[in-house]
Amino acid sequence: MHARGLRFRLHRRDLPGTPDVVLPGRRLVVFVHGCFWHRHPGCRGCTTPGTRPEFWKNKFDANVARDRKATEALIQAGWRVETIWECEARDANTLSRRLDAMFDQA
Repeated sequence: MHARGLRFRLHRRDLPGTPDVVLPGRRLVVFVHGCFWHRHPGCRGCTTPGTRPEFWKNKFDANVARDRKATEALIQAGWRVETIWECEARDANTLSRRLDAMFDQA
């Protein structure tokens, strides 16, 4: 993002969900979510452990609900919310395309 000339802050605790990246001038927040913990739909990184399935289901459901609640609160406060998934961040070309799409909207 610095290479694109963007000004941003990391992990602003005063915003719901403590977004990973905040671009105040664009009213944009970006969450960088791990596919496993935040349950990226359709991703092969979104596996479920075989042991203690009830524990894991409750844990994952709580994570997803917390993400949804934070996103809704941010939108109501006038922020645009984007999510970059772990699997997208691994590939430089995919990440670059996602960032281009994000900043073209702003």
